[in-house]
Amino acid sequence: MFSRRGFLGGSSALFASSAIASVRKEHKKQGDFDDMYPGELNERAWTAFSDKKVRVGIAGEGVCDFGSQFAYQNHPNVEVVAVTDLDPKKCKLLQERTRAKKTYPSCEEMIKNASSDKLDAVYIATDAPSHAPLAIMALEHGLHVASAVPAVLGIEQLELVPKLIDAAKASGKVYHMNETTAFRESCYAMRKLYEAGELGDIVYTEGEYFHCSGLNDGLGVGSYKGWRDCLPPLYYSTHSTGYYTFTTHKRFTEVTCIGRPSALKAYSRPNRYNNKFGSEFALFKTEEGGSARMLVAYDVLARNGERGRVLGTKGSYDDFSMSFLGDKEALNRVPWRKDKLPPGMPAGGHGGSHGYLTDDFIRAILLKDHRHCCDLKTSLETTVAGIYAHMSAVKDGETIKIPEITI
Repeated sequence: MFSRRGFLGGSSALFASSAIASVRKEHKKQGDFDDMYPGELNERAWTAFSDKKVRVGIAGEGVCDFGSQFAYQNHPNVEVVAVTDLDPKKCKLLQERTRAKKTYPSCEEMIKNASSDKLDAVYIATDAPSHAPLAIMALEHGLHVASAVPAVLGIEQLELVPKLIDAAKASGKVYHMNETTAFRESCYAMRKLYEAGELGDIVYTEGEYFHCSGLNDGLGVGSYKGWRDCLPPLYYSTHSTGYYTFTTHKRFTEVTCIGRPSALKAYSRPNRYNNKFGSEFALFKTEEGGSARMLVAYDVLARNGERGRVLGTKGSYDDFSMSFLGDKEALNRVPWRKDKLPPGMPAGGHGGSHGYLTDDFIRAILLKDHRHCCDLKTSLETTVAGIYAHMSAVKDGETIKIPEITI
């Protein structure tokens, strides 16, 4: 268990009435953050759930424009009060895109002034190494927190896990990690079918995240002070591991992992992570007694994106074919389609997940009985599993126990 001390130690009858049912009329592109297709939606119109507004501060427009891409400025229950980016030009652009009244030179300054600005929440879309420290600071200042992925970055930040938990518990505020798989059409359907008992126990799960870094010596997406350069693939595991954790809200218990040294020259040179692997392939044991194969690959020529499948004792769902194998009536009983977003609010990228992550976070703040998907425990379980997988890869695939996150 994670604590302040020592947590670094480290059947034919069924299928007679079953069928493969397509859950999508046409298989759309499943790419990276440019994939705006949210999937088939419920036909009913969006209905208001509160007349209150959450006053939000946003940190980071950055390389990917993620500060504005998650559409806080378009949600009827949000007022974007302040924004910040370390790059003044990006800060000004973020202000224009979100219609914020104020800007700050840093996220720290924005958090320190939260009381005078009457902020309720912050969305942290900064560089990954700063996510956990800024989230802890914001929680300690009494703010709800949404953070880009991952929640913590690497072995060096495992010591921040109990601090993040303590800050969230002491403040009583919502912590939410923007893991995009959670609101892709496929994972959303998996979760709803699982919660309805239509999948049974999950025996096997696959999750894959491909992000080609370039066939020459490119390092892919740019990053603040080069934090992405030569990053161990499974330090950025959540786009893969999320296919299990955000379907079941259960955890991984142990892992063995193979790392493949990259042919890209950058990985053979000294780097901040002392990492040589361009791809990592992990086999996890789950708390249900099943297994999960999760991979992140930076140096293969493959279509970028996130995809996965779950195989259960009563039913299975395959993201590759967008199909469900199980009781043929389940798709009529279970609300597996996402609801519509508020009028004028875009679903956004990563398979139309951005807007839904924002809406889920805002509902968690305003509706006390709303269990948002990307809660603190599940977000940490999803992230920490990848860190332990990389530990295994460094040890030539040694099986390693993964501590349980206790809240």
